[in-house]
Amino acid sequence: MLASKLRRGFALLLLLFFVYSPCCVSQSTPPTVTTPASSARPSPWSASPQPQTQRLKVRLAGYPRKHNEGRVELFHQGEWGTICDDDFSITNANVLCRQLGFVAATAWTHSAKYGKGQGKIWLDNVICSGGEKSIDLCKSRGWGNSDCTHDEDAGVVCKDERIPGFVDANVIEAHVDEDKLEEVRLRPVLAAAKKKLPITEGVVEVKHKDGWAQVCDVGWTVKNTRVICGMLGFPHERKVNKNFYRQTAKAKANAKSKQSSPGQRLFLQRQKNVFHIHSVACTGTEVHLAACPLEFNRPNSTSSCEGGSPAVVSCMPGPLFMQSSGLKKKPKTSSNVRLKGGARLGEGRVEVLKGNEWGTVCDDRWSLQSASVVCRELGFGSAKEAMTGARMGQGMGPIYMNEVKCVGNERSIWSCPFKNITSEDCQHTEDAAVRCNIPYMGLENSIRLTGGRTRYEGRVEVLGKDANGTEGWGLICGETWTTKEAIVACRQLGLGYANQGVQETWYWDSSNVTDMVMSGVKCTGGEMSLTQCQHHKTVSCQKAAAKFAAGVICSETTSDLVLNASLVQQTVYIEDRPLHMLYCAAEEDCLSKSAAKANWPYGHRRLLRFSSQIHNIGRADFKPKAGRHSWVWHACHGHYHSMDIFTHYDLLNANGTKVAEGHKASFCLEDTDCQEGVSKRYECANFGDQGITVGCWDLYRHDIDCQWIDITDVKPGNYIMQVVINPNFEVAESDFTNNAMKCNCKYDGHRIWFHNCHIGDAFSEEAERRFEKYPGQLNNQIS
Repeated sequence: MLASKLRRGFALLLLLFFVYSPCCVSQSTPPTVTTPASSARPSPWSASPQPQTQRLKVRLAGYPRKHNEGRVELFHQGEWGTICDDDFSITNANVLCRQLGFVAATAWTHSAKYGKGQGKIWLDNVICSGGEKSIDLCKSRGWGNSDCTHDEDAGVVCKDERIPGFVDANVIEAHVDEDKLEEVRLRPVLAAAKKKLPITEGVVEVKHKDGWAQVCDVGWTVKNTRVICGMLGFPHERKVNKNFYRQTAKAKANAKSKQSSPGQRLFLQRQKNVFHIHSVACTGTEVHLAACPLEFNRPNSTSSCEGGSPAVVSCMPGPLFMQSSGLKKKPKTSSNVRLKGGARLGEGRVEVLKGNEWGTVCDDRWSLQSASVVCRELGFGSAKEAMTGARMGQGMGPIYMNEVKCVGNERSIWSCPFKNITSEDCQHTEDAAVRCNIPYMGLENSIRLTGGRTRYEGRVEVLGKDANGTEGWGLICGETWTTKEAIVACRQLGLGYANQGVQETWYWDSSNVTDMVMSGVKCTGGEMSLTQCQHHKTVSCQKAAAKFAAGVICSETTSDLVLNASLVQQTVYIEDRPLHMLYCAAEEDCLSKSAAKANWPYGHRRLLRFSSQIHNIGRADFKPKAGRHSWVWHACHGHYHSMDIFTHYDLLNANGTKVAEGHKASFCLEDTDCQEGVSKRYECANFGDQGITVGCWDLYRHDIDCQWIDITDVKPGNYIMQVVINPNFEVAESDFTNNAMKCNCKYDGHRIWFHNCHIGDAFSEEAERRFEKYPGQLNNQIS
């Protein structure tokens, strides 16, 4: 402690010296021209700029901690290191927390509270002003210039509130030595296997120098195979016929020994096995081969794999990736766990089924091992990343699990130890998510974007055959192109969510591709590639010019709207409203068609009224597709409508026929209220911006105009009440399956009851079937 005080005293003297010597004060932001590190030593108290092309990676580590606190670690020059606590402050912590995607810091820690780090201490005597975008833009002694030990590692506690739309997050990654082991692949031996994707069986090869090397199979176990299969995207391993591979190797050797030309002998020498790894000892729960204990061959060793041969692995693909495998019994995926809100295959918020209702998992102690159990359970490989802090958006239902502690070999997440949730434990801001390893399918090789201003947008060109039968890049007819088709295109391209599907692309630069090779494309939104969607067998397109070709705008983040189902159930009632109070509503088409024949202004209409609270639980603000210039002013209600159709309110009978509808045509979108720590951004008044901020909701109270269904003509009986948000998919969302809300409805001619109100995807399939067969529903009579 005395040494630390002396250092701080010396630092204060230095600071005073700099204050009175203006010529010596260095910049707090990086200069436009930097000197190469090798030619100049970094000066004390200087900013430590990273190269402009690479953003500084920051993570929280250590134990015990939650997802929003921990030891600060920085990735610099290919190595993770720590920050010394000398001169550390809450201002520094604020910069770091914002860099990690949290709104602010609540505290900072010193003296290695979260345990001692390893490797370099990258920064010391860091002093931030508070406005910096990154910790490396603050003043410090410079990279690697420190007189501290790891006993002085600094940590931060961030406010558990995400910055809306923040892309990067505190992702739990595998801590592996990537310098020793880079890429791993299976090299198929059979000619037929080489043509099929995914490759499920072959010789294990690791990237080594400029080529590929083999792994010795002496002492090889099924646990090693499990790890290899997992990191390549496969949930299970299969037995290999080793004799077949040995016989094949002998046959090749015999055939080659008979060939004697010098050129052929040189070729044979190149074909010899090069062993880079002598032995592997995985436990089977690792998510990467580099995390296993490995013994590498010595460069000068004479025998690299005595008594053995190259390791061969066979993997079992998940159901999504099984083509014609010839298996009698195909593996089933779990019906008790699912992923929601992800843009790519094999990623999303983890949701588990308990009883008949889906709920989420809290991210306390969330690990790669627990995430891997979920991934394998769903037919993917091991986990690539385990994500915390609602990285894939927030759930709306119950939170079932906390502090899940899987070993990694369990068959289901429900087999892992976990704690039940109490109301104080977790919020949906702590929902756990995963990104799983999936097999390489090469789908991105048959699609590309051209003409856009960024790599995330452009005209869609797909590999197909033109009128002459020649294969090359072609266009897609834009006539039937919608957001759903754009979702599949963006997924196939690996570019995240679809922000928009574009039917006309005349404003983007054109390429030399002009032929239409696909038309009539219709997707459900869940397909892996456009070829899996419905489309015409022969191209038929009325507007066949390139300017009418389909295009997309993709995005790393997007919104997700969900209706508060319980509030609908709590607020429902019937009102008989006099016609003389409904002129505005009639003008906005909020009454049923029979109202036009009524004896205005005498009489009344019977209205089914309720409140709608629409939450944005996604990772980007929900904004209307139409620009402000095209919004429609409604003088009666005194606001602009930014969307033609935003919500459908319907009353359905037993066979799904509408008996009444709300005609809720247009909406004024704004933030009525928000979660703690989130600020409102949108307000309809005074021609303000319209939208719903992440973490906020738009409330339409039961007592405002048009917040109803006109049931004047409806007979007593049992019905289903249905509300659908964004029914035409006009604005992109990460998940459209949660846009519908349903309730059982009982009407006796005087009063009305709602029960079992739920989001469309909140119940199990069995519970949903029971809901549809509600007693009395089939004969439409009161029971």
